[in-house]
Amino acid sequence: MAFFDLADFDNHEQVVFCSDDESGLKAIIAIHNTNLGPAIGGCRMWDYANDEEALVDALRLSKGMTYKNAMAGLKMGGGKSVIIGDAKSLKSEALFKAFGEALNRLNGRYLSAEDVNITTKDIAITNTVTPFVTGTEGKSGNPSPFTALGTFLGIKACVKHKFNRDDLNGLKIAVQGLGSVGYGLCEYLHKAGAKLFVTDINQDALNKAATELDATVVSLTEIYDQDVDVYAPCALGASINDNTIKRIKAKIIAGCANNQLAEPRHDQALVDNGILYAPDYVINAGGIINVSFEENYNIESATKKVEEIYFTLLDVFNKADEQNKPTGLIADEMAREIIKNGGK
Repeated sequence: MAFFDLADFDNHEQVVFCSDDESGLKAIIAIHNTNLGPAIGGCRMWDYANDEEALVDALRLSKGMTYKNAMAGLKMGGGKSVIIGDAKSLKSEALFKAFGEALNRLNGRYLSAEDVNITTKDIAITNTVTPFVTGTEGKSGNPSPFTALGTFLGIKACVKHKFNRDDLNGLKIAVQGLGSVGYGLCEYLHKAGAKLFVTDINQDALNKAATELDATVVSLTEIYDQDVDVYAPCALGASINDNTIKRIKAKIIAGCANNQLAEPRHDQALVDNGILYAPDYVINAGGIINVSFEENYNIESATKKVEEIYFTLLDVFNKADEQNKPTGLIADEMAREIIKNGGK
């Protein structure tokens, strides 16, 4: 594998491969950029098909965190970590302590937090051996509710820009993925009067959504074919690709998943199909915004900062219209300018 030739290697400052035989830890920590401050981004645990898939995920996610933190106005750089393995069978106290020791060796260049399959309990174990974690209980805590809130507000911004509506009442929204963030988003959408169409690999979550949120359950493949106003990808990435773009009837794509576009060219493909796209790292920044208030935590201040996502997206959309460019490209240009100027 030609590491430096990987399409997703973007002059990352540091990529660390971590292992511990006794605990079974196999992890990759990717530090993309620290111009704005120490790299901060969650840790994800996933049973990747192979090590290269895990590496590509870490590279893409860490770059996304750099841009996410920049667009959110945070004095934080971008990084991400992935632990390779089945979270249901491999998790242990020893594993997360070994991960903490790996963080110690980076001496504060990267701070980890929760992401897919990683809980505040897991981070608490890691915290027993290292101070280089954030999103801890008793401080900012679980970031998921704030990611859900920010995504909900982002959908409202999309609806305002695309349909010139301030409310979601009666709109049909397809949500792919009912994890902690996706389900929280559905709760906001249901309360706002939206009609939900949902899918997930977890049947219990689907049953709950059908019962509590009057959601219509569809299969994993049928979610793309729904006649809806908004498609909200809230599972893993790359659900926007050559195949799905042809099938999506929604005029808005706005969800909390990372790396939603399979390839950068799909940004323009969405424009060509008349679809407004909310750049993923802008709309899903609520969690990291909340984490940025870790010390001397104040929920009101964190929530107020998350609410800025609405206005940031409107700014991106307006610039995209003015310059006749895809929204993702505009967001990238804005983020790079912020990083170049050190956030000033």
